[in-house]
Amino acid sequence: MRIVVKTGGAVAVDAAAMVLELAAEHEVCVVHGAGPQISAEMARYGLRVEFVDGRRVTSSAALVLVRRSLARVNAELCDALGERAVGLIGDVIGLRAQHVPELGRVGEPLPSRPLAIELALAQGLVPVVAPLAEGPLNVNADSAAAALAVGLEAERILFVSDVPGVLLGGVVAHTLAAGDVDRLLDAGELEGGIVPKVRAAMVA
Repeated sequence: MRIVVKTGGAVAVDAAAMVLELAAEHEVCVVHGAGPQISAEMARYGLRVEFVDGRRVTSSAALVLVRRSLARVNAELCDALGERAVGLIGDVIGLRAQHVPELGRVGEPLPSRPLAIELALAQGLVPVVAPLAEGPLNVNADSAAAALAVGLEAERILFVSDVPGVLLGGVVAHTLAAGDVDRLLDAGELEGGIVPKVRAAMVA
């Protein structure tokens, strides 16, 4: 089975044990975020932190910090995974995205099948992908994971996060039908970082 695992920046290193357990029996590609790290770097340099529907507004100056933060998380996660890990930066390996100019240097990921990922999987390695797209463009890690899952024809996508899940009325929803997700999004009942996650799950 081919699996794409998306892990948030806050729990990336903690997810290593689960990834290795999956990789013992399956082909696993990891896509990670670096949200808290990026926000901290932007605040340190006096750059405004702003999100629209869970996607970070990214200026050219902010993109430099995005790349730096993603590279750091990528290296930390690869260290935690050990010798099977192969660190990859998305725009270097050919991740593609449609530019979303109203958000700055941001893109909406397109399904892609980078050769570097296929080669790593064929060798029994675990590709660890930082979500930048050609341009370069900053792309949401959830959306990047979904686009890769489609492009790589993965059988499963898993989201590892520091939040318990989709909360409806303060209670975790254990399952959601696609129609329910559409209704909740249209009604504005979902907001913040969970929006790209549920959209990504539907795409995948």
